Amino acid sequence: MTWATDRLDALIAGDAAPPPVVATLRLGVLDAWGDGWARKRWEPAAEVMNGDGSMFGGYLAALADQMLAFAAMTVIDEPCAFRTTDLQIRFFRLGRAHPLLIEGRVASRSKSLIHIEVEFRREDGELVAKASGQQFVTPFPASA
Repeated sequence: MTWATDRLDALIAGDAAPPPVVATLRLGVLDAWGDGWARKRWEPAAEVMNGDGSMFGGYLAALADQMLAFAAMTVIDEPCAFRTTDLQIRFFRLGRAHPLLIEGRVASRSKSLIHIEVEFRREDGELVAKASGQQFVTPFPASA
């Protein structure tokens, strides 16, 4: 266990408060994780929808960035931290006000980079979007 996996367990159990941005953006936390993956079910609120009832793409990018972090936390070594250095997202279907299953998987891990791929699916299995990104591994900040 590492600081990161302990934090994931605490978030799932409700024993740790997520950062304020999570509440502000209504991102929620994760439901489950394992070595190299993290996932959650997420339900959009009316406040994050476009006027036509579709999901705002930038909001899905924020969810993707969060899932990059969760997946990276499953493989990060002690005493390291990480920062997003790249994020790309591709949309395949219009997202509407329906729950999404979001899963991030570590595709590649080196000493300094973690590459993660994220899928957004409706509960019926239809692919809505895919994201990929990289986390740059850094020494843990002394101030933390």
